[in-house]
Amino acid sequence: MQDAAPPLYRMKADFFRTLGHPARIRILELLSDGDRSVADMLPEVGVGATNMSQHLAVLRRAGLVISWREASNVRYSLTSPRVAELLACAKSILTGVVAGQAEILEFAATDHGA
Repeated sequence: MQDAAPPLYRMKADFFRTLGHPARIRILELLSDGDRSVADMLPEVGVGATNMSQHLAVLRRAGLVISWREASNVRYSLTSPRVAELLACAKSILTGVVAGQAEILEFAATDHGA
């Protein structure tokens, strides 16, 4: 008997763990604007070449990016525009959270919060 597929919530947790490093998020943000070479991304991601390679490998294994060789460069792109949509959604959520925190701090700083 074959093992059953893991529950969807576990698969989601694994997916979000893949996104759990700032360098990986930055790589995906850069690729949201179109395909890029590793050399193009390195200065903007702020990690060394070896570390960048490891992060790209994690993203490839997760099926979030694809790569191909073009002359002496390796280029990457997102596998789906939905990845860029997810990043935009996260930005929207965080913007709302930060705005809400600012409102709470403003309220606490007035006499109403005392």
